[in-house]
Amino acid sequence: MTQPEIHPVDARPPLPKLTLLGLQHMSIMYAGSVAVPLVVGSALKLDAATIALLVNADLLVAGIATLIQAIGIGRIFGIRLPVVAGATFTVVNPMIMIASQYGMQAVYGAMIASGVFGLLIAKPFAKMIRFFPPLVSGTLLVVIGISLIAPGVGLIAGHDTGSPDYAEPANIALAFGVIAVIVLFTRVLHGFANQIGPLLALLIGLVAAIPMGLVSFKGIADADWFGLASPFHFGPPTFPIAAMLSMCVVMLVTYTESTADLVAVGEITGRPPTDSDLARGLATDGLSAILGGAMNSFPDTAFAQNVGLVQMTGVRSRWVVAMTGGLLVLMGLVPKVGAFVAAVPEPVIGAVAVVMFAMVAVVGVQNLKKVDFSGNHNTFIVAVSFGVGLLPAFSTNQFGNSIFFQHFPAWLQTICGSPITVAAIVAFTLNLLFNHLGKRREPDLLKAP
Repeated sequence: MTQPEIHPVDARPPLPKLTLLGLQHMSIMYAGSVAVPLVVGSALKLDAATIALLVNADLLVAGIATLIQAIGIGRIFGIRLPVVAGATFTVVNPMIMIASQYGMQAVYGAMIASGVFGLLIAKPFAKMIRFFPPLVSGTLLVVIGISLIAPGVGLIAGHDTGSPDYAEPANIALAFGVIAVIVLFTRVLHGFANQIGPLLALLIGLVAAIPMGLVSFKGIADADWFGLASPFHFGPPTFPIAAMLSMCVVMLVTYTESTADLVAVGEITGRPPTDSDLARGLATDGLSAILGGAMNSFPDTAFAQNVGLVQMTGVRSRWVVAMTGGLLVLMGLVPKVGAFVAAVPEPVIGAVAVVMFAMVAVVGVQNLKKVDFSGNHNTFIVAVSFGVGLLPAFSTNQFGNSIFFQHFPAWLQTICGSPITVAAIVAFTLNLLFNHLGKRREPDLLKAP
């Protein structure tokens, strides 16, 4: 009797390969994930020890959420696809505003409330997947890929355009060198060596950065071997109504972004998610907010750069990502491990990340190839969604933060501060307007002759 063929998503590579591929995913997402606690901690003027506590908690919760997404818990949590979870940037401004007005206890109380809200709406939200056809999901993925190039630029050139050290030629040359190595490895390597090409390029970039004075191992010596913050480090949570409403809006934004990424992973791996699959994936985001509220961490979402890595390497196993989750948990419990990964210079990480972000945009283009653009308004929908959605991405201050809606109410800034959210709202609405409500077939206004 022949054994049933194992789907690539469920295949388990040998342990050595599993470890290296898992480490590669972790290396790609690390900078983006720890950036959230670093930004929040700096903005709130927390001391170095407290910021380190936030980083460790962030990695621990991200690892738990990644493990759940990959392995699953019954019929409730985990999409069971190669999805890497990490702290969402959507939460940064609301956390800072809530902390400034109500204190950190309100931040984490509101986060717990938003997680419960997320669990309650996961299933209804997932049922809207039929309104995310390739026209909408493809548009969103292109916007995600393009808008994330800006954080990649920040990693390579610096985060303050007004600094005299911004865009140092040495940093840019290092980043371009890493990208060149990725191109070379992709062209000449085969099999497993090709699959870990980005990781090899990152390691080569790390070695090249040492004589340039861009690498410091002091943080490793200073870091503790073991560290785990106690739950509710800042005190018992409080639940101001305004703070809870703000964080619930963040959860809706997170679900919108996650939906596009989860659908993309399903397309890439050949296992498109059903609404039940999607509900389990979104519920895991909600659970991460509850865990984050208890453990002094942050809500998590699917990381787009890791979606790009799956597309680039062709490695579709969810067990690789489960290994990534295990490594993140280890980093959260053993600060010395996290300090070693943190020693990789930002230009090196940024170079790899830029390629991954662009791969997400390419996945979106591939989705759009499935769309019928003849005799309808689909070209118009994509054009307006790109144009309006990307406005916040191209209106930023010297630190790369969007300022397009800076004079609008705080709740609207939370919703519209992300290009991804604006594009999602526009594409979703226009698709409903032109393709679902009072459906009519009319000539495409922008169709080339």
